[in-house]
Amino acid sequence: MGTLDSYKVALRDMTPDTVSYQWHVDDDFFSAVEGPEIQQGAVDVALRVKRTSGAYELEFSFEGVVSVPCDRCLESMDQPIAAQRTLRVRLGSKFEDDGDMITVPEEDGTFNVAWNLYELIALEIPLRHVHPENECSAILPNNGENDDTQPQGETTDPRWDALKKLVNNK
Repeated sequence: MGTLDSYKVALRDMTPDTVSYQWHVDDDFFSAVEGPEIQQGAVDVALRVKRTSGAYELEFSFEGVVSVPCDRCLESMDQPIAAQRTLRVRLGSKFEDDGDMITVPEEDGTFNVAWNLYELIALEIPLRHVHPENECSAILPNNGENDDTQPQGETTDPRWDALKKLVNNK
């Protein structure tokens, strides 16, 4: 994780009330994190760390594009990402992540936000991601439109004909 050292935030020695960080995460970041959902992308990240009584609020703001496979044709597609998310962190005796609050060991006093940043970006990917209509590169069935595969004179089951009419009336 040596390439992710630039994502360390020094909490213990933070003197002002607010500290800001700026990063541009790209393919190198995603390959270093080794997360399963995203391997490529370009996202601009702004982090504002605000010291409150007994805790720190990490306010992430990010915008960019990540590459994900299309659910329809499995080709790579660009998925726009934009969000603002907040994490709460405090110093304690050992590392803990209970969902609402992350505890960082006080003797270390630093928090590497790389994995959390990756997770926040991955959470912004919609469950279904497909190319816009007619932009998939795979050959998709035409739902019976201009279907020349049926031999002439052969009859079809009328139940299927009725279903084909429903599909073609979308």
